[in-house]
Amino acid sequence: MSHYIDLRLRPDPDFPPGILLDALFAKLHRALARHGHGDIGVSFPGYDGRHKLGAQLRLHGGADSLNQLMALSWLTGLRDHVHVGQPLPLPATVEYRVVRRVQAKSSPERLRRRQMRRHGLSEQQALEKIPDHAREKLTLPYLRLKSASTGQVFSLFIQHGPLLTVARAGHFSTYGLSDTATIPWF
Repeated sequence: MSHYIDLRLRPDPDFPPGILLDALFAKLHRALARHGHGDIGVSFPGYDGRHKLGAQLRLHGGADSLNQLMALSWLTGLRDHVHVGQPLPLPATVEYRVVRRVQAKSSPERLRRRQMRRHGLSEQQALEKIPDHAREKLTLPYLRLKSASTGQVFSLFIQHGPLLTVARAGHFSTYGLSDTATIPWF
């Protein structure tokens, strides 16, 4: 990763920053799926360390990849709400961190079905192993997105890993997130 592009939400009296960030990220996700290389990561420089992702989205990648992504004109309908920066080279000194998706284990029924399928448990055995009150509550910041396949709205929880001094290469999902690859943090 040699370059980055900042996308900053403009203040809007009609839409709170969270709703605009959700819409921006949904459009980015579709563009990254079309781009299809897995070489662009995202970060949230305005992340407050607790619950807010802020009003800025930063794209990380090579200059060519970022230019290809921006050529897809995926910002249609949001240009009035977002200030888009130019691809810039990374600062001389940066730290690194993993920015990844975390999925809550919030559906005991789904977890029981999975246990039954994978481990051959009976319904009663699965119920004993995973009771109805076994729900995981996440307190991470999140984006609200709508699934293109099911039409359901879901929360995409984002976890920022610890700061590192060395970059780790890897593949990014169509959300621009990775369990292993780092993004520059500055």
